[in-house]
Amino acid sequence: MKNIYKKISSLFVASTMLFFVACDTDLDINIDPDLLAPSQVPMGSQMPAAQTGIAASAGSYYALAGGFWSQFWTQSAVANQYKNIDDYTLGAADNFINGSWSSMYDALTDARNVKANALAQENWNFYLVATTLEVYASHLLIDFYGSIPYTEANNAAILNPAFDAPELVYDNMVADLKNALGRNLADSPVDNTPGASDFLFGGDMTKWTQFANTLLLKIYLRQSEVRPTVAQNGITSLINSGASFLNEDAAITQFTDEDSKSNPLYETDRRQLNVATNLRASTTLGSYLDSNSDPRLASFYDGTTFQNQGDFDDGSGSASVVILSADAPFYFISKAESLFLQAEARARYMGGTNAQTLYEDGVTAAFDQWGADATTFISGNYAYPNASTEENVEAIITQKWVSLFPGNGFESFIEHNRTGYPKVSTVDQTSPGYVPGQFAYSVEGKTGGQFPKRFEYPQEESQRNTNAPNTVIKITEPVWYDAN
Repeated sequence: MKNIYKKISSLFVASTMLFFVACDTDLDINIDPDLLAPSQVPMGSQMPAAQTGIAASAGSYYALAGGFWSQFWTQSAVANQYKNIDDYTLGAADNFINGSWSSMYDALTDARNVKANALAQENWNFYLVATTLEVYASHLLIDFYGSIPYTEANNAAILNPAFDAPELVYDNMVADLKNALGRNLADSPVDNTPGASDFLFGGDMTKWTQFANTLLLKIYLRQSEVRPTVAQNGITSLINSGASFLNEDAAITQFTDEDSKSNPLYETDRRQLNVATNLRASTTLGSYLDSNSDPRLASFYDGTTFQNQGDFDDGSGSASVVILSADAPFYFISKAESLFLQAEARARYMGGTNAQTLYEDGVTAAFDQWGADATTFISGNYAYPNASTEENVEAIITQKWVSLFPGNGFESFIEHNRTGYPKVSTVDQTSPGYVPGQFAYSVEGKTGGQFPKRFEYPQEESQRNTNAPNTVIKITEPVWYDAN
């Protein structure tokens, strides 16, 4: 694998931050922010680095691996860039693993400094934004690695922060979100608001409150299989409180088709690698869309020829190429994902009340994202089962899986581990009995039939932090929320 991953996030973040905040009055171009003490950095100057940093990390490293492991795509038979992701040999020493960890923690440093300064200044608007960003990045890290520094990660004086147990991190993330949501935003200084430094909502705090509530809902749902009481109590309390959830995308939409200013997945896979055909249509998602005559197929791939997952040694190189766009948004949480989260929560814990409507709205939003019409699908091939809770959940998770293409495959990978949906095929994809859309073990898989469940802890962190796990936790070892 080419050694580009260490530079991609820092390059993207630095240039994107300057590109987006050139007109921000909080940014004095005559002062180098790196020379300021953390407490002196204007929050409006550091916020863009936090937002674009998280987007760059999640939208490149995690999106690439997540797309393979959610079986959106597979490695081209005429290239070799991502073979170790597709055959499950991605390991602790790989630049990809080390870059994914360090880039996300770099972004977390920015978010946490904004949060600390906001707390000191009692600026609850910035405090809510920074806390939501901190929790978003942290939940992605812990869901890929299993245990991370959290309670001590906020203290720059601690050079070897402890790795907290996942249950503790989850409880702390919930507490942090509730703490931020409980502040009176009206008490924030009116002369220092997020405004233009906020790429997601332009400083609209009602939308940030909805984002934080939706993230809280996601964190509770993630615990459905291992802490069902915690999940149920948290979700019922949240919904019964009248909490408002996202009804639009929480996304960065300002990307352009310019070097280091484009969508992170496009920037990493297409521009920096200068190879346009690495990612090929997987039989898994491709066959599902094709068998259902789903119009999104033409937006996802440049044809209808699919390659069996991991079959990159077949030599043909004829499979359709994944379509990526330079100006595509990066979705922290899309409108469709928010609706599917709400649908699952109500299907599981609220007696199914309004679950069907939320599901159908989620399918509609997922189609709308690609300019397609879902009307015939929500009453046809993708109709809500309205049957057992488990059948309803399967339908919700399956449609959420499709909706997360292309840049949020990390989320569907995690959800597959949590729920077991889409189901895993009992036959290989060459078999007449293969069911379109069922996951298949990589043809070139090197893990004895076991699917990847996590990232291994990065070697650089193990060498640098004496509190890091000192044994290799294999890529096939389930993360704590995975009860399947």
